[in-house]
Amino acid sequence: MFLAEFNQAPPEQLKTLLNNCVHIPAWAEKIISERPYSSKAAFLEYGEQLSRKWSWQEIQAALATHPKIGERQAKRQLNAKEQHFSNQEQAGISLDEQTQQALLQGNLNYEQKFGFIFLIKAAGLSSDEILIKLHKRLQNDLAIEKTIVHEQLAAIALLRLSQEIQA
Repeated sequence: MFLAEFNQAPPEQLKTLLNNCVHIPAWAEKIISERPYSSKAAFLEYGEQLSRKWSWQEIQAALATHPKIGERQAKRQLNAKEQHFSNQEQAGISLDEQTQQALLQGNLNYEQKFGFIFLIKAAGLSSDEILIKLHKRLQNDLAIEKTIVHEQLAAIALLRLSQEIQA
């Protein structure tokens, strides 16, 4: 969608578009309410500013709808647009049995330690890079990990938003 179209589109259409980027309704509503945007850069900057204000409760709700890294079953629960984003972002992940098993075990260990899914902006990362980061992040405490998850979720949302809106 072009920015000019975004500035004029019905709010319900935009809620769907923004929900595909991240499931945080208040973020979508604020972005919609501030239209029109003068440029894609201003639009993305505002989205980024708002993402800094997400509460942990909003982040947890968004995580509940986010696919686990490398997990095929979770992707089936996404709509077509979300599946497209997820497939693009996880394109560097090997689907061999050994990698799948390592990611599954890492995800389980992470969830047992922190109580939520392992989230990483996977775009451009290989399976090995993701596994290294996963094992490194398992060493963090809960407060540090919540901060990292917040940053990663915002990065994913903004990447998706930048792909959805053309200048």
